[in-house]
Amino acid sequence: MSENGIHFRRDRFEQRKKRSAKSSIILVVLLLALIGAWIYLSRTAKGGKADNAATTETNINTDMKKVTDFFLTGKNGQQVSLSEWKGKVLLIVNTATGCGFTPQYDELEAMYKKLKDKGFEILDIPCNQFGNQTPGTDEEITEFCQVKFGTDFPQFKKSDVNGENELPLYTWLKSQKGFEGFDADNKLTPILEKMFDEKNPGWRETSDIKWNFTKFLINRDGDVVARFEPTCSLDKVEQAVEALL
Repeated sequence: MSENGIHFRRDRFEQRKKRSAKSSIILVVLLLALIGAWIYLSRTAKGGKADNAATTETNINTDMKKVTDFFLTGKNGQQVSLSEWKGKVLLIVNTATGCGFTPQYDELEAMYKKLKDKGFEILDIPCNQFGNQTPGTDEEITEFCQVKFGTDFPQFKKSDVNGENELPLYTWLKSQKGFEGFDADNKLTPILEKMFDEKNPGWRETSDIKWNFTKFLINRDGDVVARFEPTCSLDKVEQAVEALL
């Protein structure tokens, strides 16, 4: 066999190895997402308080408000007014560090770098309500995200987005855009729907956040214009963002 033939076979072998490794990584990510969802749903079915998915009434008046009327708590414990981002297009997302969807941080950071100079901002709110997939301190969460994904967008104190201790911001967000279903073209959707149906009947009827990396899109006027479930392609999210810039 000629030397060129040997090199050709070797190159093909290396390409197959790389494809195989990439497929294995994708499979692991999907499995982690499903395992986390199963744990979460099992706890919810048993009435776990931390993962309570029931809609909770609060005293907040959700009528005639803008996103700039709300506050978030910074990692230093100080209150931050969202009026700081008045006039910008915002993507507000509840995140987790140990979720099958955590690699979305890569795409979110890429989107942020591409569009931030055009008036776009991402507000990151870590949350540990879904499968206990964000167990670290605020400092540990920030270090993880910056080291592993190079995130540069604002990240706030770990907070609840459902239940009796949910952020007033999220009470308002959910009142503006309820749950409209997982994305049909995502391979995880039928599996997730089956597990939710078995463990928590009626889950489709609540506006509550279903899982990590749910995203709300806010226009320059401070109104909620879209809600994206974690199963939504980040390409679709980016297209919706660009349409508002």
